Amino acid sequence: MKLVSAVIKPFKLDDVRETLSEIGITGITITEVKGFGRQKGHTEMYRGAEYVVDFLPKIKIEIACTDEMVDSIIEAIIKAANTGKIGDGKIFVTPLESVIRIRTGEMDQQAL
Repeated sequence: MKLVSAVIKPFKLDDVRETLSEIGITGITITEVKGFGRQKGHTEMYRGAEYVVDFLPKIKIEIACTDEMVDSIIEAIIKAANTGKIGDGKIFVTPLESVIRIRTGEMDQQAL
């Protein structure tokens, strides 16, 4: 099992969700996060004063899945989240040791 985490631009969330639904993903977790990478933030004007926005708003998507689904999930996220501009985000894949469904006590792949 794997945990696929993707950090994307907020306006791409609906596109990513729809694309993941098309490949059969039924459960995802979404978190509003802030951060920066190569973008390193930007400057904005507010009431005539310029200020620096160090951390940009992003969306973090987390999907617990079987090993077989990882490649199709990655392809779907890249397809839907890509704008071709800096700040499109990143995808992280980490091993998932155990999953337990709280309601039923099911474990691992049965809990997904």
